[in-house]
Amino acid sequence: MPAEHGYPVTLIPGDGTGPEILEATVSVLEATGVRFQWDVQNAGENTIAGEGTPLPDRVIESIRRNRVAIKGPITTPIGTGFRSVNVALRKALDLYVNLRPAKYYEGVRSRYPGVDLVVVRENTEDVYAGIEFQQGKPETAKILGEIETASGVAIRPDSGLSIKPISITGTRRIVEFAFAYAERNDRRKVAVVTKANIMKFTDGLFLEVAREVAAGHPDIALQEVLVDNMAMQLVQKPEEYDVLVMPNLYGDVLSDLCAGLVGGLGVAPGANLGDSGALFEPAHGSAPKYTGQNKVNPTATMLSGVLMLRHLGERDAADRMESAIAAVISEGRNVTYDLKPDRTGGVGTREMADAIICHMEDNVAVAD
Repeated sequence: MPAEHGYPVTLIPGDGTGPEILEATVSVLEATGVRFQWDVQNAGENTIAGEGTPLPDRVIESIRRNRVAIKGPITTPIGTGFRSVNVALRKALDLYVNLRPAKYYEGVRSRYPGVDLVVVRENTEDVYAGIEFQQGKPETAKILGEIETASGVAIRPDSGLSIKPISITGTRRIVEFAFAYAERNDRRKVAVVTKANIMKFTDGLFLEVAREVAAGHPDIALQEVLVDNMAMQLVQKPEEYDVLVMPNLYGDVLSDLCAGLVGGLGVAPGANLGDSGALFEPAHGSAPKYTGQNKVNPTATMLSGVLMLRHLGERDAADRMESAIAAVISEGRNVTYDLKPDRTGGVGTREMADAIICHMEDNVAVAD
């Protein structure tokens, strides 16, 4: 239940075009009638000069306190100790689910009308865990020697090394999430995507645990698909699939592929979820060259806001907001340039938000 004055939500404007698309998203969220207490926390390039880091501790503390956050895109700094603010947030808050719906909306340019897929990506393990050893370092030579002693396999001494951890614990919780998500959202199938025929002790473990989890969800069909075959299947017959669950690296690649099926990252929302927090954000970058031009497409961030509403239990508001976004895109008049058939003309970010709000208000008036 919300607090007396609304749901407390950490709001992170982000970098580049992030603040303007998040401002547009907030205006649409508030137009649903749901009340919020926005806890604004700046992060990214703009905080480095004053606070010495793109991710101050106060940001993480705010999300821990509020348990829900929505974020604009943040530029990954170059030449600092941070790989990515996004990765750092996921690790600090143990946001082990990356949820990436890929849904076609009429009016978006796509060769695949009707696609409605959900990628569930494990967010904390695999080669993206960041356990790496640099080529030429003494500790790398030591690890390479230990691997040769333990396995009998000699790795070239001029190699860099990344470790690929996949655990029973990490796998079980992500696959359980995927099956529970399918059940809650009237989905029929869960495809487990691995390369278990080659990586038998990592991907093989992921598949073994997934089979155990699937046995506890008999109403949801289990599909087992190798990742290379999955890439082909998605461009040939995506209608055969529903919810896809997979380790981190494959999820990163295939979630963008699925976004491409339905029109690109401009319509690709995202959520990072854990047992004690949830962070909602678009899949695209900060597009700094368009900063302040009131030009960029806010759809992905707004659809991330829809995911946030559903997470908060405000399903009616989420449905109304999504329907209004879909209607404005379908009508094709009040959309940004990239949603136009020839990518010319179009309205600004704020104007598209205003059109979505008007559509919601008109529907309320009709209902009354």
